Amino acid sequence: MMAGSPALLLLLSLGLCFTGAQGQGNTMAVSFLNGSMKHPQEGQRLELKCHTYKTSWGVSWIRLDKDGNLHFIVYISKSSRTTFPGNKRASSQFEVSKQGSSYRLVVKSFRARDQGTYFCIAHVNQVLHFSSGQPAFFPVTTTTAAPTTLTATTQSSQVTMKDTSRHSPDPGRSKENMPNFCCKLVMWVNLACACLLLLIAITITITHCQNQTFPC
Repeated sequence: MMAGSPALLLLLSLGLCFTGAQGQGNTMAVSFLNGSMKHPQEGQRLELKCHTYKTSWGVSWIRLDKDGNLHFIVYISKSSRTTFPGNKRASSQFEVSKQGSSYRLVVKSFRARDQGTYFCIAHVNQVLHFSSGQPAFFPVTTTTAAPTTLTATTQSSQVTMKDTSRHSPDPGRSKENMPNFCCKLVMWVNLACACLLLLIAITITITHCQNQTFPC
């Protein structure tokens, strides 16, 4: 396993350029062995295949993780000899095989650490040939709000509306009370005017009596 670096990413870019320059006939492609698979599951046995257009090549499997780091997995020679990291011949995590121009890689138990985009590389006549990449990630899960939350919010809104309606004046009752209020207002105005006139009359009478010779 090796960490990603600008040099490795540049190497990857150059390899893709070399692949395009060879023409449509010189293509390599990586795909799931199971054509109906979209996303691998936790603990699942994942099988990938790399198809080359020549059987005399040896290929290397690499993985590009989500952080942009390249990881060497295994090299398979044209005679089906395998070399894993540390110059090991076998791995407890991977299995590889060769059938004609097709090279297979098996992840025995797919885990989160195995997520990434898988490529195969062939080095022929000092030219790197890169395959297309096959993404292998867990399916994205979407979370939904609990239905009880919406119900509780609706009930709370209904209670608030009821409380507001209790404290709010009834428009119909306000219209009915308006004439009564006007009548009472007119009555009190008239009463006030009558009292004022009575007070004026009393004042005039008292003044008149004081101006007479004989007391009233």
